[in-house]
Amino acid sequence: MSDPIRTRQDDGVLEVVIDRPKANAIDLATSRALGLIFRDFRDDPALRVAIVSGAGEKFFCAGWDLKAAASGDAVDGDYGVGGFGGLQELRDLNKPIICAVNGICCGGGLEIALSTDLILAAEHATFALPEIRSGTVADAASVKLPKRIPYHIAMDMLLTGRWLDVHEAHRWGFVNEVLPAERLMDRARELARLLASGPPLVYAAIKEIVREAEGSTFQTAMNKITKRQFATVDRLYSSEDQLEGARAFAEKRSPIWKGK
Repeated sequence: MSDPIRTRQDDGVLEVVIDRPKANAIDLATSRALGLIFRDFRDDPALRVAIVSGAGEKFFCAGWDLKAAASGDAVDGDYGVGGFGGLQELRDLNKPIICAVNGICCGGGLEIALSTDLILAAEHATFALPEIRSGTVADAASVKLPKRIPYHIAMDMLLTGRWLDVHEAHRWGFVNEVLPAERLMDRARELARLLASGPPLVYAAIKEIVREAEGSTFQTAMNKITKRQFATVDRLYSSEDQLEGARAFAEKRSPIWKGK
């Protein structure tokens, strides 16, 4: 049996491809494997950006593997270090992640996409949360989706399980770009290279601030920033990169980011 997850590294960019025919659905073992991959990505200073995609042209990811569940995988089983799909509960993941949606993106697959920072989608991509039809709850999506798109649209998806085509998903704002299928990965790699050339300590601070501010008032979050109570902000403000940015601007040259 082939490896359900394929990875590739190129100049600071990690590509992660879910490859479980026919629907790229995720069982417990695959979720645990993804968690280890993303944990290692988080902890490797040589890796700056990740791209997540699915193998084939029909599915990005159909989410939870119901066939595995019928064979004994518990819905509340051990998903691994990052929770379901390796991303949505992985602590301190402070690097940019791009999702390249190359087809059907539903259930837990959509929850994985919502755990990334930028979502690119092929013109034939579709999105849904069909858990309601199988008598279960889209737990992570119930937390995240109403914060990302209008409340009533999110509740429509959660309560009815209806499908959105890519253009409606783009209109509501949870897809950044819609692309011809043959351009999807080229664009994802182009964007990843752009991000990989940027300041990693700033990216880390942005991600921690955005994540932590979600549950705070504006002033509480601002106070934590100015008092350097976020670990990433404290590291950034004491870094060589902070000085390099100012010097490069003054010297009218491109900065050289070292991540320290």
